[in-house]
Amino acid sequence: MNESLQTALTRLRLSGLAASLDVRLQEAAGHQLSHIEFLELLLQDELLVRNERLIARRVKAAGFRELKALDEFDFSFNPSIKRKVIFDLATGRFIREPRDVLLIGPPGTGKSHIAQALGYQAIKNGSVVLYRSIFDVVRDFLHDEAINQQDKVMEKYLRVDLLIIDDMGMKQLPKRSGEYLFEIIMRRYQVRATMMTSNRPLEDWGKLIGDVPAATAILDRFLHNAEVIAITGKSYRLRNRAAVDDKASTADGEQSKQRGRRSTAGDEGLSPPEDTVADPPLSSARGAQSAAT
Repeated sequence: MNESLQTALTRLRLSGLAASLDVRLQEAAGHQLSHIEFLELLLQDELLVRNERLIARRVKAAGFRELKALDEFDFSFNPSIKRKVIFDLATGRFIREPRDVLLIGPPGTGKSHIAQALGYQAIKNGSVVLYRSIFDVVRDFLHDEAINQQDKVMEKYLRVDLLIIDDMGMKQLPKRSGEYLFEIIMRRYQVRATMMTSNRPLEDWGKLIGDVPAATAILDRFLHNAEVIAITGKSYRLRNRAAVDDKASTADGEQSKQRGRRSTAGDEGLSPPEDTVADPPLSSARGAQSAAT
């Protein structure tokens, strides 16, 4: 590639095309590609690079706690999670319709992993996603309330195609949390898709946000057209600890059995050592003492 062509491609911001041009020229010569075929390959290269950059920007803007993928999730550990249901959500149909999703179950059962993986897949499908824990939501509004910028932060929550609110139920929330959450849910209702995760029963939400009427109104709208995925089972994070505890318990049991066997065997046929003289019976000892006297 000559310098003038490189400069032109740079000015046009065709870095993907520029990076693959030399390889594509060799391919065109070797396979006798037509001009149209050659141009099509170059444009595909440019579009691929641009799409990868767009995904990277949207992933960064989403604010995931961890970048998770569905193929990293161990569905075999917890059979209560239906693989077909999760992969149906991964198609993004619930975002296009739009519908809401609630993942509810004990801590450590994979709710956050699934939520973030679905968010990541949604970005790859072309959606704009925002991931926030419930504590981030409250902090965002409390901070912007202090500087009178509530409308600005609310717009951030309303404009995304998929909003993921994680960790509902981890602890009781500050006052007015119910107001913020209710407004988000109300204004996104049947307009944009929202996903939430919770480790507490729905009847506890009123206590968590300190506002039973607000919790009732939130659930009334959120659950109206929502996919509710109830997860049961043990914590995936503690799986190694459980295996270690089981192994240690088994080892302790074997050691106890072995100690019992050794103790039983030692009680059979006991006799004093060969180099030890056994004490005589008490009556014999007294008789010997009298004879000596």
